[in-house]
Amino acid sequence: MAMTTDVHIAGVGMIPFTKPGRSASYAEMGESAARAALADSGLAYSLVQQAYVGYVYGDSTSGQAALYGLGQTGIPIVNVNNNCSTGSSALWLARQAVASGTVDCALALGFEQMVPGALGSVFTDRPGPMSRQEAIRDELQGTDPMAPMAAQFFGGAGQAYVDEFGIDPAVFAEISVKARRHAANNPNAVFRDPVTVDEVLASPTIYGPLTRLQCCPPTCGAAAAVVCSPEFARRHGLNADVVIRAQSLTTDGVSTFESRDMRQVIGYDMAVAAANNVYEAAGIGPEDIHVVELHDCFTTNEFLTYEALSLTPAGTAEKFIRDGDNTYGGRVVTNPSGGLLSKGHPLGATGLAQCAELVWQLRGQAGARQVDGVDLALQHNLGLGGACVVTLYQKVDAR
Repeated sequence: MAMTTDVHIAGVGMIPFTKPGRSASYAEMGESAARAALADSGLAYSLVQQAYVGYVYGDSTSGQAALYGLGQTGIPIVNVNNNCSTGSSALWLARQAVASGTVDCALALGFEQMVPGALGSVFTDRPGPMSRQEAIRDELQGTDPMAPMAAQFFGGAGQAYVDEFGIDPAVFAEISVKARRHAANNPNAVFRDPVTVDEVLASPTIYGPLTRLQCCPPTCGAAAAVVCSPEFARRHGLNADVVIRAQSLTTDGVSTFESRDMRQVIGYDMAVAAANNVYEAAGIGPEDIHVVELHDCFTTNEFLTYEALSLTPAGTAEKFIRDGDNTYGGRVVTNPSGGLLSKGHPLGATGLAQCAELVWQLRGQAGARQVDGVDLALQHNLGLGGACVVTLYQKVDAR
């Protein structure tokens, strides 16, 4: 259930994302991001009462290894893994702890130390958690042993849209061009050099309509957020003028498995449900949103998410892009950070990096990326298998 009790963002922090092999260790990255969020809030770690730490590729209690660098305060530290929505799931848990009154102040931290190449299974001696989704994929489109697993899912979903609406699949490449253009103004992004549509389309084909430059890179990085109650913010004199207005975490419903549609298999209805929960809880509509950080692991998923979040009606995402309504000067600026495609996608950190970007946008601290006049910001973070978190942030007068 989406909760309506406002929880304040006391501070956010992230470190620049980087390619595998060039980063510090996961523990060092996590500690650095947590320190940055605490410094942004002006709070000492000793005031944090619970911590939720997200990562996908790591041993148990890696969260403790990262936070012990800040001190051994004895607080509960919960390790979280929800695939690519891990960071937002950690934030969801921290917000829920504060909203319920269990604690006054909690920390959400996410990090990932990745290796080069496509994502793969760690455990090969047992059934994978996505075996049901894989069975449907195999039924609908077969399996390409040479293509990355995730690209087969999201490429197939994009192809299903092309088949239904007859759009030119080259429109997906325009999302990569936009991502690089936005990332050029983000010092935390991995890929900041511009690309053209022709260059995107000429890069090697990965699966279906997807080429290499339409797929997010494996990335190392970390990000964090400190959340607190209104009373805690007042008591400590915090300038916590951004709140989580509403938030929803959803998982797969029956349509994922019964629709026989690759768009549903990759979580389209999860996103629709989470977004609708948030809109209803906050009493707003998608027309009130002018800046969004959404889960563009592949161009096709950003494309589909425009419609899942009701930023544009079903069947109109191609026009939405061609009219420039997904960027500066249009109706809603999507992924001003450069998104996963250009900023990078360290799985456990992604959701909290999205959070940091939107908090900076609402504070007016986004520099050359700043979207003018925003007081609401929407975040979408998706994990296959499945979980989707949609979060609405609002700027308020916290004095």
